[in-house]
This record gives sequence, C-alpha cells and structure tokens, in this order.
Amino acid sequence: MAAMTQSMQWISALSTRPSLEAAVNDVIEQTQRQLHAAPDLAFVFISSAFASEYSRLMPLLQAAIDVPVWIGCSGGGVVGVDANGQIQEIEGQAALSLTLASLPDVAVHAFHLGTDELPDLDSPPDAWIQLIGVAAEAQPDFVLLAAPTSPGVTELLQGLDFAYPGSVKVGGLASVNSLSGASGLFCNDRYYPDGIVGVALSGNIVMETIVAQGCRPIGQPYRVAAAERNILTELEENTEADETCGLARTPLEVLQGLFQELDESDRELAQHSLFVGVAQSSFKQQLEQGDFLIRNLIGVDPKTGAIAVGDRIRPGQRIQFHLRDSAASAEDLRTLLARYQMQSRSIVIDPSETDRASPVGALMFSCMGRGEGLYEQPNFDSQLFSQYLNQVPLSGFFCNGEIGPVGNTTFLHGYTSVFGICRAAVS
Repeated sequence: MAAMTQSMQWISALSTRPSLEAAVNDVIEQTQRQLHAAPDLAFVFISSAFASEYSRLMPLLQAAIDVPVWIGCSGGGVVGVDANGQIQEIEGQAALSLTLASLPDVAVHAFHLGTDELPDLDSPPDAWIQLIGVAAEAQPDFVLLAAPTSPGVTELLQGLDFAYPGSVKVGGLASVNSLSGASGLFCNDRYYPDGIVGVALSGNIVMETIVAQGCRPIGQPYRVAAAERNILTELEENTEADETCGLARTPLEVLQGLFQELDESDRELAQHSLFVGVAQSSFKQQLEQGDFLIRNLIGVDPKTGAIAVGDRIRPGQRIQFHLRDSAASAEDLRTLLARYQMQSRSIVIDPSETDRASPVGALMFSCMGRGEGLYEQPNFDSQLFSQYLNQVPLSGFFCNGEIGPVGNTTFLHGYTSVFGICRAAVS
C-alpha cells in the first residue's frame, strides 16, 4: 500500500516467507513496484522467529536497495501491508515488515546510543543535544527503539523532553526471542544487540500521536491531598469546577465507596484489572480519555487505607480509577481515533494544496499484551486504525514497552498502542 502527497511517498510491505532471503526478496519486490521516488528512510521490523539471523538482515537489504538511512528492531509480532494491500498483524510466526519513505525537505538523522553514554539528569540541555547531534532549533520529532534489557530508557525520555520540548517521541522496546533471549536493533548498516537506536526527523514533516492505554475511567476524579513518593494516603473529592475540595478520605475508603456504585461485571473486573490514571494537566477542568497517564495499582494497606501506585505521585495532582479489558481497550482506541479524525478535518490549509495536511504514513507500537491474546481475533488495532484513516500505510511491531506522550511529557507505557502519524507540515 502506498500513499502520496505532492512531495511525499510512504510505502509499507510485509512478508511471511519462512526463509530470510525469501522474505527480503518479497518485501523488496513489493516496494519497488510502488516506489516512484528515491527513498530517504527505511523502517524494518523483523519477527523474533528470525533471531539467529539478525546479523544477516542489513547486508541482504542493503544489497537489494539503496536507502541512506535505516532503522528498525525485532518484535514479538510485526505489522505491515501485505501483497493484497491489507494491513496485517503477524504474531507468533516468521515475518518481515519494510517501510520506505521519500521525504523531500526533511532532514533525517539516525543514531545509536549505548546507555553508558547518557548524560545524567542534572546535565544541561546542550549535553543531550550534543549526544543526539541535532540542534534544538530544528525541532525534530523522534522514533526511538531500545533493547528491553537496556537500562536508562526512562532517563533518555526525560533528557530528550528537557532538551527538545515540544518534540514528539514515539517508539518501543524490542522483543526478545524466548529461546535465545536475543533482541535486535538496526541502525544504518549495523546490527546492535543492545542500547537504543533512533531517528530524528526535522523540516517539512509533522508527527502526530495517538496513545491508547486501553482503559476507561470509573467514578470521578479526585485530588491527591497527601502522598509520599508512590504512596497515596489522602484523596479529596472535587465538589466544584474551581479549587473547592471535599473532605479528605483515605484511598481505600474512596475505593470501597466506588465499588458500591459499580455493576457486578465491573466489580469482578476491578478485582484484577484496576488501574490509577494520573491527570497530566494541572489546569484542564473537564478531564477526558487521553488526559490520564495509566499506572498500575500495586497494593492497598488495609490498616492505613493507603494505596501504592507504579509511579511517583505528588500532592495536588488529580487521579481517577480506571478499568481495563478488551471492550475498554477497543472503546479507548475508537474514541481517540475519532477525535484525531475530527481534529484533522479542522486543519485549515491552502485550497490549492488540499492534500498537504493528509497523513502520508504511520507507525504502530503495540504491547505484546494486546493483539490476538486480548481481543481473541487478529488485526484488531490495525483494522480499527484503517477504519478511521483509510489508505494510510501502517507498519510497526509488538513491543515489551511502548514510548509515547501523554500531555507534554513522554512516558514508557505498558498494555498500550502508540501511533505516530506523519504528514507534511502546513505552511
């Protein structure tokens, strides 16, 4: 499948051939049939079923096609467009996904980082900019892929947010082969078993995101009255749209009251799939899906009524309890896609260039806990994406952790599907 604007071309191809040579030949043949301009960037995602052959992948690809910048990794499953033009999520079997992008007037810079190279978090922005090699004034957007065993990914995201505020960062953690424990990262002509690879895109390109965390809110938001690190000890109910708050109660008391309001099926679901959403805006009054960072509820202390959350929480933040199941996950993604579609239609552009703001291609980074195991049917997230963004080529992989923004901050997520949607900049 290919989509074109006046200046961009984005092509995705997928092969399920069991031999690496056959799979490479297959995706090359598919892309060259559609390619109408020299590619500037290639994304490659390879199934962990090919773990023993990771080192052979780049030589085979580069012998077949000339692309100046390559980036990719291994996945527990891969996503791409098959020879019939259908987006497929291939899980549990050999597969190879190749995406070629022709990006005129876009600067493309790839890099590999060892985690021992990362500056400490007290370093100035210049330390991170020097590490990446792209000026902050270029306002790059990033695709980041990391080995799951590499430490420092969260610190990298914090550092890049510090050095490149306003820049989009999406990506995920590569998967490991269940037998060998090997993962694969690819950057230009090199295969790396660890570290982080990335590509910075700047110039005539915009990357927009959908971060579907797969949950739905229950009850109402509460303001954190008292907390220490990741332990919440007191919550206040907002009684008005202003700063007025109600009587402080322990989180356990709030949960006990909330359970009484739930129907029987939600009570059962809350026994094992209850999460805490942390609002990322301090100012937005009417909170909605997408405004919360979803974190695990680790435990409850019945003596004090406190709860432990899988992230730091500070007094004054707002939280809301959430539930997760396949229906909630589907509805969450559907809501966010519909909102994106509506917002995209509102972009004002030059009538003589009516397709400049249309998405040209997209990347999908989905948790291995989603897919067929969650929905009990194949291709669920990608098909839902196609219902709202028809004819937009999609590729990606199933991750051990997903990278994407909530609010103005980039996080490492779980059980999430992150979409990075690319289009030309609007002049």
